[in-house]
Amino acid sequence: MNLRNLGKSGLRVSIAGLGCNNFGARIDLEATRKVVDKAIDLGITLFDTADIYGNKGGSETMLGAVLGDRRKNIILATKFGMQMETPEKKGASRRYIMSEVEDSLRRLRTDWIDLYQLHEADPRTPIEETLRALDDVIRQGKARYIGCSNVPAWGVVEAEWTARSSGTNKFISTQNEYSLLARDIDRDLVPVVEAYGLGLLPYFPLANGLLTGKYDRAKPMPEGARLTGNQRLADRLLTDDNWRKVEKLTEFAITRGHSLLDLAFAWLLARPGVASVIAGATKPEQLDQNVKAVDWQLTAAELDEVDKITGAAY
Repeated sequence: MNLRNLGKSGLRVSIAGLGCNNFGARIDLEATRKVVDKAIDLGITLFDTADIYGNKGGSETMLGAVLGDRRKNIILATKFGMQMETPEKKGASRRYIMSEVEDSLRRLRTDWIDLYQLHEADPRTPIEETLRALDDVIRQGKARYIGCSNVPAWGVVEAEWTARSSGTNKFISTQNEYSLLARDIDRDLVPVVEAYGLGLLPYFPLANGLLTGKYDRAKPMPEGARLTGNQRLADRLLTDDNWRKVEKLTEFAITRGHSLLDLAFAWLLARPGVASVIAGATKPEQLDQNVKAVDWQLTAAELDEVDKITGAAY
């Protein structure tokens, strides 16, 4: 498994990461153990979770239970900021950060978090307060690096310059939805990533399964699949425009001896700033497919052709 530096930091992560949002929600402890074991066997080092995943705390708890001594061999990333058990348990204030990092450490059964990420912007808290609190978390040894997620481009720029002016540690990464079917961040966030040397961690790289190749609009929806059981997601993703793109992208991949899933990973790894592609899994065999996919290196001509298919004009 190849490694890449996360932005300009010295933190190196596997180019295929494991999203842990299914743990404690869609799969139980034993199924989680099998997925984690397989990921480690395949050389995946980046495990990305959040305090809210797994019905608020379940994912972190399960990771803490199954990692054991192997925790020191992986890069453990988690997030804070979205509402937990009660309305006041959310945000990015100093008071909340200092409390929630302790809760995450307890659930994860670890003394430190490799990458501690603000899960969403908190409009009620000045970014300087957030960064100074996170700087203290690093200085106390409870986190090694900090990042953000779901923060708009202007907010990432504000955080960058606030950190520079206040002398605090800064965000080394940003995590946002990004895929062949979700390219909005090409307009503003990707240029910011390039300008400031941030690492980009795409989530939903397979568009909630639409880029796995298992869906076909001419056939019934597969039983038990994510989009089959989630009408809200299905309405958002299963549009005529997306179906046309999926069909053309599938043909593009097959004519080159690859799958649509291969293309989804390979394209992201060719994008500016992308350090690792985070994909969830409910079964160990899904990880085999993900790891195989990262071997394809697209040419400049192939990337141009993908841009034409996806209608990118950024």
